[in-house]
Amino acid sequence: MTEYGEIEAGQQSGEIEELHQTSGSEAGYQSEFGVYGQDHAAAESTSLQQGHHMEYTDPSGARYEETDFTNYEHSAVETDSVFAAEGSESATFREFGELNALRAQFETAFAQGTVASA
Repeated sequence: MTEYGEIEAGQQSGEIEELHQTSGSEAGYQSEFGVYGQDHAAAESTSLQQGHHMEYTDPSGARYEETDFTNYEHSAVETDSVFAAEGSESATFREFGELNALRAQFETAFAQGTVASA
């Protein structure tokens, strides 16, 4: 006696989807500065006073007086200064993002069967 098996044929299909996401940020700060200066100041003062005084008395007491004077004053002030400072400032901030998507489709055909036996 002979038996026959079954034979089956078909088709399959499917999809693969892959998603990859990357993101990040970066921040930076830098500071430098520079200021240079020189300052000079001077002041001078001079004062001069002269005077003459004379006094005379009447013929009965015959008094005579005479005075001469000179007053001189001088003052000077001077200052010098040098100063230096440096500076600058900067800041950066960056953000980034990346998105990769992969999509694959596939279709396969297949056949299966059983063998006939006697």
